[in-house]
Amino acid sequence: MFAKILIANRGEIACRVIATAQEMGIKTVAVYSKADERAPHVAMADEAVMIGPSPSSESYLVIDNIIDAARRTGADAIHPGYGFLSENAAFAEALAMAGVAFIGPGADAIKAMGDKIESKKLASAAGVSTIPGWPDVIADAEEAVRIAGDIGYPVMVKASAGGGGKGMRVAFKEDEVEECFVSASNEARSSFGDDRIFIEKFIENPRHIEIQVLADGQGGIVHLGERECSIQRRHQKVIEEAPSPFLDPKTRVAMGAQAIKLARAVGYKSAGTVEFVVDRDQNFYFLEMNTRLQVEHPVTEQVTGIDLVEQMIRIAYGETLDLRQEDISFNGWAIEARIYAEDPFRNFLPSIGRLTRYLPPESSPNIRVDSGVVEGGEISMFYDPMIAKLVATGETRDVAISYMRDALDAYYIRGVSHNIPFLNAVMTHPRFISGDLTTAFIDETYGDGFSLAHMAQDDPTTFVAVAAVARDIGERRQSDGGTYVAIIRDGAETLYEISKSEKGWSVQIGETVVQVETDWRPGEPLCWARIDGGAAICVQVDRDGEWLRLGHAGRQADILILLENVAALNRLMPHKEPPDMSRFLLSPMPGLLVQIAVAEGDAVKAGETLAVVEAMKMENVLRAEHDGVVKSLHAGNGDSLKVDQQILEFE
Repeated sequence: MFAKILIANRGEIACRVIATAQEMGIKTVAVYSKADERAPHVAMADEAVMIGPSPSSESYLVIDNIIDAARRTGADAIHPGYGFLSENAAFAEALAMAGVAFIGPGADAIKAMGDKIESKKLASAAGVSTIPGWPDVIADAEEAVRIAGDIGYPVMVKASAGGGGKGMRVAFKEDEVEECFVSASNEARSSFGDDRIFIEKFIENPRHIEIQVLADGQGGIVHLGERECSIQRRHQKVIEEAPSPFLDPKTRVAMGAQAIKLARAVGYKSAGTVEFVVDRDQNFYFLEMNTRLQVEHPVTEQVTGIDLVEQMIRIAYGETLDLRQEDISFNGWAIEARIYAEDPFRNFLPSIGRLTRYLPPESSPNIRVDSGVVEGGEISMFYDPMIAKLVATGETRDVAISYMRDALDAYYIRGVSHNIPFLNAVMTHPRFISGDLTTAFIDETYGDGFSLAHMAQDDPTTFVAVAAVARDIGERRQSDGGTYVAIIRDGAETLYEISKSEKGWSVQIGETVVQVETDWRPGEPLCWARIDGGAAICVQVDRDGEWLRLGHAGRQADILILLENVAALNRLMPHKEPPDMSRFLLSPMPGLLVQIAVAEGDAVKAGETLAVVEAMKMENVLRAEHDGVVKSLHAGNGDSLKVDQQILEFE
């Protein structure tokens, strides 16, 4: 077996690979950029080597630096994780020349499947069903418009070397194609150094279902079932599960057989994933093959009990698979939610900054947290904003959803915005619960933007009762009796009385009496409480001056508790109105101002492009919300912007 493995990656996947390697008794080497000097994967590995400045183009994507780190540390194999160089054939070839094993497929398979244009041709030749489209590289935006018209709308404008949702755009009409072509090209060039674009028919309302395969390169190939990955935003997966709630046994067998057929056709070796789009009639079409470990691999591991990283290492060492198809069984249900540093209430814009508090839910047989951050760490503008992957496993899908909801409530993150409220909303949505999913789910459900109105509406008495008990616990030594008023910020006022009961507290709100049992102590961020004898729920508790900020099921309430006579005086306090910023275009995120599309004095129409801001390798087009005239510019091309920084002002 390998003596030492270098992990050519960062974040949670680096930690994930290190953990398995160390369990196998293999020494590990981490590599890191300047930005990741204090990252968890660096501390976790047996050795660590700095490979360059913070930008990935100067560190994690520099092949020579990584090979040099392997030589210096004596690593005899390299695991690439996902992203970065994981599907780079030149990297695999360079490692072969250096005498270092690549824990992944051969360069030929990476080339064949990594080029989406060529992979579709190969898949079609192998008898795998494919999506109709233009099979060759498109020269420019003008040609893209012509080809899209020939195929018929809607079409997918797609980077040949793309992945992870980057370099992908959907155009529904002619005037969208040129903009999609330019944006997809720019993103692909920035992320992959390859701006080749092709176009294929966009299958409306499809499901995205993929098959995990393992191949030892010596004739042994098995599939490990499917993963449903239909919950996507901007073609980036957000929630994945295994198995799919949609496939019937006949379709599952057929998809598995085609995935194995394709893997055999390319002489595949290692773990890989064959992705399909599936229509409402369970017709399926080859989308692409990812020649690497997938982000969502944990759900397959949870239902099969097979460690995919271990299998990759053993295959790379030359071992044959000790698995046969009939040996693989699927037990229970697993759901993965990606925890991102982004603000769902601001169109999911990325958030950067320091994690001032970070408390993931406790791991258990039903809860798995794959994370690459720690409290005090920083979410950097240089990399993907994913904080962690939260995986819930249960005997059935409904049980797994229940575990996931509880774990999301117990996931405590402060310092950056995060998408947990959105994930909570999805987990409680009737369509998700019923398994009625398509890749358009997020657009159809939250097409006008995600807001508090999309959250499950908790009875406000729960928040009031917990706030009442928290206040009573915190100030028992100076309890002053009487009737209290709970003031919900931007909401109603509620009178209540509180008293100790046999098991906890009784909070009387009007005619309703709420029984609360809890062991919470002041300063603890999580309050586990039983309400009226039911199952324990988790309420997050913060202080904002005199206000209590409570969070549960993705919702948040700021509550101020006052004696009734003090509340009467509080109503007389003046309220300061926030400044009117409606005349300004503000940067919705920290990032690079790539383009100012207007000049002072320009008249603009609603929907017209004003500026383009790049953040975390994604281009974000800022458009005018209404007609107006540009009065002045406050930033220029190439400027680094802070969140809410003024870009321009209207008259």
